[in-house]
Amino acid sequence: MNILDYLLLHLHANTHTHLCATHMYTLLILSRGFCSSVEEILHLSKKSPLAVLVFPKAFGRTEVIDNTLNPDFVRKYILDYFFEEKTTLTHSTLSFYFLCSYPDFLGQTFCTLGEIVGSPGSRLEKPLGGIPGKNCGTIILTAEELGNCRDCATMQFCANKLDKKDFFGRSDPFMVFYRSNEDGTFTICHKTEVVKNTLNPVWQPFTIPVRALCNGDYDRSIKVEVYDWDRDGSHDFIGAFTTSYRELSRGQSQFNVYEVVNPKKKLKKRRYINSGTVSSEFIHFTVAIDFTASNGNPSQSTSLHYMSPYQMNAYAMALKAVGEIIQDYDSDKMFPALGFGAKLPPDGRVSHEFPLNGNVDNPYCNGMEGILEAYHESLKTVQLYGPTNFAPVINHVARYAAAVQDGSQYFVLLIITDGVISDMAQTKEAIVNAAKLPMSIIIVGVGQAEFDAMVELDGDDVRISSRGKLAERDIVQFVPFRDYMDRTGNHVLSMARLAKDVLAEIPDQLILYMKSRGIKPNQTPPDYSPPGFLEL
Repeated sequence: MNILDYLLLHLHANTHTHLCATHMYTLLILSRGFCSSVEEILHLSKKSPLAVLVFPKAFGRTEVIDNTLNPDFVRKYILDYFFEEKTTLTHSTLSFYFLCSYPDFLGQTFCTLGEIVGSPGSRLEKPLGGIPGKNCGTIILTAEELGNCRDCATMQFCANKLDKKDFFGRSDPFMVFYRSNEDGTFTICHKTEVVKNTLNPVWQPFTIPVRALCNGDYDRSIKVEVYDWDRDGSHDFIGAFTTSYRELSRGQSQFNVYEVVNPKKKLKKRRYINSGTVSSEFIHFTVAIDFTASNGNPSQSTSLHYMSPYQMNAYAMALKAVGEIIQDYDSDKMFPALGFGAKLPPDGRVSHEFPLNGNVDNPYCNGMEGILEAYHESLKTVQLYGPTNFAPVINHVARYAAAVQDGSQYFVLLIITDGVISDMAQTKEAIVNAAKLPMSIIIVGVGQAEFDAMVELDGDDVRISSRGKLAERDIVQFVPFRDYMDRTGNHVLSMARLAKDVLAEIPDQLILYMKSRGIKPNQTPPDYSPPGFLEL
């Protein structure tokens, strides 16, 4: 028996009577079994059902869930309900129709919201009908009063070292969030997208009403399950953990790294620890490397990209120097790594924001070693070309920063380049726009070129502007790597000096953003007392 859908219903009393309380209800729709016989399951492919709800003056439909007889629908609706008016939704008919996406009719049922609220525990079980001589299954409708909390939460999660579930690949992980109910059961409230072929997924940020996540109760349990997606709908369970909104809202700390545990594996394996970890991100570190032809042929020792068997090149040293320090502030150590200014196989198109690991859907590399490995492999496959455009990679990171501006996330972009910038006007505009976001940019210049344009982007002396508009704050720090090269050839010392200066401005830039938005460090929600319930 699985939850199919729930509806957020806004109930409030008629103000002309003695009742004046406002009520919020969650209507849960559960189902069991669309098929009435084993033969039907054997001879027909799995269905891709959707639910259609018809009620007075309104209409809604869920999303389609592929290849399953027991779908979990997530989509929600908000309805008005006036408690004492007989002509309103209380005594009007709710019609539920279940269809395939083709669409084939699977069954239907009818009830009133009054029937649901008036049932024991506000739980109503009804059979599906509509097809003569066929058992179409059962739905269960449950109503729960919701709090008046109007807050929304924006979150982003990543995982590390999840269990491998696919025989010919890794895993295709996704997460499902469940809110706990008063009777101890759980209700689905959010499902992330699927990240293909990785054990270290980074899911997109999402925003959800706090009342949908925990009914406005910051200490209510939230259960999170992690699955490996399968095309046939038989998703493999990886593990689960529980938390609360209060814990999630504390930001990066020991509270937001969760062990994903599979109880069955824990019982079977004596030395079992977990099936991976899930954490919420705070600082996100992205690398962008210059692959323009001015760097020289990577196969020749004069090239800035030359891979000597005896020492790292300038790009690798700059990357390692900055990255090894900043990675300590990134909880999952998974970093997107991009390249720009190269022709890519197989068609030779020029790209200014391509993933170093070749995976457009998942450009994340595991730690500094993962980035260095992807960088080395890219040099073997791409053709150095040009021009030197910064705006695409800046806008790439800015799109993520724009989605999370509540102080829970901060983004740092490291650009390593050898030469004169080609898209100065576009880069200035991108930086001015990014200055309003939780974002900083580090530019390290390698080689012997003149870097006058880079100095101009660093707004220490003169604040950068575009089209007459000044940047809200200085977010760019530029340093030429040659100024930090130790005369004795001590590369470790050179890297240490570079890292110290290049990261010096990041804390002040971060704090300035937080202060400008009125965000206090380690801010937690106030204690919350749920509203009283009105007896029906």
